[in-house]
Amino acid sequence: MFAADFEPAERTSRRRAPRAPISLDASIGKTGRALCRVIDISVHGVRLQTYSALRRGTSIWLNLPEIGQVVADVMWADDFTAGCQFHKPLPIEAFEALVAKDTVS
Repeated sequence: MFAADFEPAERTSRRRAPRAPISLDASIGKTGRALCRVIDISVHGVRLQTYSALRRGTSIWLNLPEIGQVVADVMWADDFTAGCQFHKPLPIEAFEALVAKDTVS
């Protein structure tokens, strides 16, 4: 017969930086013609709602208000929602400005 005490593992986040829920209009593409909505953001990436499906593994131009164009890789995509990682992290000041611009608050 075996007897053992155990401690449950604490769940830790895999995220490098906290995400902020947000609701901002943005666009995708070099010309910015494909509309999308940023639904959460961190300095390392965003989650988008889109009107056209994105494919995992592609790179996109994301046009963010107040910041302009940033390049991001689509890390996952499910129907019309996608998680993207920026090629370069956003400066903390730019991240804070976007969170302050949130239209939901």
